[in-house]
Amino acid sequence: MTAPGPGSAPAGGRRSDVALRIGSSLVLIPIALAGAWWGSWPAYVLCALVSVIVFAEWTHVIDRSASLMPDTVEAGVGAAFVVLAALFTGYAGPATGLGIALAGALGVALLSRSAWLVFGSVYAALLGVSLAAIRSDPQYGLTAIVLLLVVVWATDSAAFFVGRTLGGPKLWPRVSPKKTWSGSIGGLAGGVGIAALLAAVLSVPVTPGLILVLVVLSLLSEAGDLFESAVKRRFHKKDSSGIIPGHGGMMDRVDGLLVSAVAAMLLGWAHAGGNAIGRGVLFW
Repeated sequence: MTAPGPGSAPAGGRRSDVALRIGSSLVLIPIALAGAWWGSWPAYVLCALVSVIVFAEWTHVIDRSASLMPDTVEAGVGAAFVVLAALFTGYAGPATGLGIALAGALGVALLSRSAWLVFGSVYAALLGVSLAAIRSDPQYGLTAIVLLLVVVWATDSAAFFVGRTLGGPKLWPRVSPKKTWSGSIGGLAGGVGIAALLAAVLSVPVTPGLILVLVVLSLLSEAGDLFESAVKRRFHKKDSSGIIPGHGGMMDRVDGLLVSAVAAMLLGWAHAGGNAIGRGVLFW
């Protein structure tokens, strides 16, 4: 038996970490899928809830709040507008949701003059707006949101397990010391491959255009993960919070989804219009 090398985690710790991630996923994934399947107000409320938790964690990461409860006027205003942006998007469309998000950012700017807090209000609001906008497509919203979730989840999981198994050169050690090129490439291959298989099962034509969209969404999910890591490193934080065992905080769990969801919304909106964003994401 050999001892762990310098900086390596004990085997028991690695197994415990994986078990926590799997256990948390077994709870979170059914909740997300149930909200997506139900649609309408339950889905929009879930989008708003996740978004406001992300905003609360953002305020904590940038040292604007001592806890996950808004404890200043500007944080309270930002949280309120984050919630309203997601809820109104579901019923009035993405343009309305984005308008509310920008109004909230303006309010936060006038109250706090903190560029990081203003950006955080937009960052969190965009998550709820984009997910609600995609799901609000009455015909293809459910299929599009499930495919989006799967490509992001599969990318993250494949990157985690391939990176741990193969190791190799680091992707960006200054920002995220554990991420490797092997994990990134494995995440891309796994995310796109599994999502493409799911698309075929759901009777979505697997065209070169759709594959390109899946590649973009997978890469952006990895970029979103790196961005959040860079923000946490900037403020010397390991996790955004500790509310999800094995994952840290909500922001740690949805960082890749946020960027991919915004891209999917914009692609679908440009391709098929604001009332058929799901269709615009799927059919190319």
